[in-house]
Amino acid sequence: MSTYKIAVFVGSLRAASFNLRLARALEKLVPADFKFDYVSLGDVPLYNQDNENNLPAPAAKLKQQIADAQGILFVSPEHNRSVPAAIKNAIDWGSRPWGQNSWTGKAIGIVGTSPSAAGTALMQQHLRNILAAEGANALTTPEVFLQYTEGLIDDQYNITNEGTRKFLQGWIDRYVDWIKKFNA
Repeated sequence: MSTYKIAVFVGSLRAASFNLRLARALEKLVPADFKFDYVSLGDVPLYNQDNENNLPAPAAKLKQQIADAQGILFVSPEHNRSVPAAIKNAIDWGSRPWGQNSWTGKAIGIVGTSPSAAGTALMQQHLRNILAAEGANALTTPEVFLQYTEGLIDDQYNITNEGTRKFLQGWIDRYVDWIKKFNA
């Protein structure tokens, strides 16, 4: 395969999202044959089964981005000790209508950051459980519980702490191998 496309789901909708900054920093760590395709979640309507046989355009686009991707990357905060609503909504649309589950067999990576010392541990655990039910192949180790601190990622999306950069490079290398395994 000449290029691997990674559909990136950022769970925070705010413009100054720490997780969007993290996603942009991770993008700089992937090999040249890997390209990030950011999925817009802010315009996807709430899942409604009445609409699943005539998908709203943003939901149809989301499903197409999943279908076109060799890997899926979730970069998300933790909301109330779980998965943000925007992520859960995307998973719901991606899994429907019945028999057209877009998540099945996809190579999944899950990371996130938060000002909390625990990072996004509970969100990641919940997200893995949800995706397992959809037949996705989530990378389980190493886990990334990243506490966001001011200046950790500069304005050019470089990770400023050398130890953190090395750790995240190791995670990206493992995730790249994970994607290749499921797309051999």
